[in-house]
Amino acid sequence: MIRLNKRNQQGFTLIELMIVIAIIGILAAIAIPNFVSYRKKAYNRTAQADLSSAYSTVMAYYADEKHKEINSFTLDNLKDAGFKQTVGVAITVTSVNFQDFELTARHGQGDIVYTIDAQGLRTQN
Repeated sequence: MIRLNKRNQQGFTLIELMIVIAIIGILAAIAIPNFVSYRKKAYNRTAQADLSSAYSTVMAYYADEKHKEINSFTLDNLKDAGFKQTVGVAITVTSVNFQDFELTARHGQGDIVYTIDAQGLRTQN
């Protein structure tokens, strides 16, 4: 018959393991929603940064090309002028002329649509 001496036993008890798993579960329940919210904020900030960059590109384009008669502006003009669009961000250009245009930006995983007009007025929906 083998006798086990409790002093020589090593390892964790079932209760200790269950407590550790419960603590990890609680921490995960707190951290995951915060992580999702931080990611959404980052996506929205990316769209906002792209919109600012697109607006600066439009203003520089019109400053460089002001000697030409420019009636409308498109996304292709924006890219030709050097604008680099971030992957996942949708930029739309509504242009009548230099005094009347509007740019909108939204990240595919964000939840805010940012808009800026020819005068630099920014809005978000």
